[in-house]
Amino acid sequence: MLELKNVYKYYNPDTVNEMCLFRDFNLKVEKGEFVSVVGSNGSGKTSMLNIICGSIPVESGQICIGDKDITREKEYRRNERIGRVYQNPAIGTCPSMSILENMSLADNKGKVYGFRRGTNKTRISYYQELLARLNLGLEDKLEVKVGALSGGQRQAMALLMSTMTPIEFLILDEHTAALDPKTAELIMELTDKIVKEKHLTTIMVTHNLRYAMEYGSRLLMMHQGEVILDKKGTEKSSMTVEDVLGLFNEISIECGN
Repeated sequence: MLELKNVYKYYNPDTVNEMCLFRDFNLKVEKGEFVSVVGSNGSGKTSMLNIICGSIPVESGQICIGDKDITREKEYRRNERIGRVYQNPAIGTCPSMSILENMSLADNKGKVYGFRRGTNKTRISYYQELLARLNLGLEDKLEVKVGALSGGQRQAMALLMSTMTPIEFLILDEHTAALDPKTAELIMELTDKIVKEKHLTTIMVTHNLRYAMEYGSRLLMMHQGEVILDKKGTEKSSMTVEDVLGLFNEISIECGN
């Protein structure tokens, strides 16, 4: 279980531009849930992910995994239990390194390298097996630099690499937003497959309302640092894209847009 308790987050504190995004914010995500998060720009979606991953600190409150308080735990320590895929396909991979080197790097996350070779050749067949599941032909291009791949291929690799080591949580930060529609569909199908196979607790921020409705067991809508809609199970499945879009439009009108 992942829980945010009474979280306060300020941007530009003690300046004329001070802004309180989260004020006594609370959220509980049960083990095995796949939570889709939607909301307008500035609603706090990505900031919430950054707080969970330790990319930004909070002024007060707690972030807990199970019974353990990880509020002050460093980002790299949290990454041992959390996998994250970003909107930009370039962030999750190293372009100057080969596919083989990238896979080896992900395979060794959290381990001590010492003076061993960075690439373990005995794992090559395993990497090829994993890559073959993507159906992108990457298993035959291990020596190709990742920077030469398409955005979709890199994002598929980023998703695969983020889940190679045993993790408990998968964080998806608009991971299909920079892709063309066909590739985005492929990445979403791959995401759903990996989440189900590995039984990962997942939080996915997306602007694609259809993906938010079609994938996941729970739907959140955020606005100005608050959760204004929280549906799961049959309540979520009974909602339509039009229902969510209608709520978006109501908020937009209230905000004067």
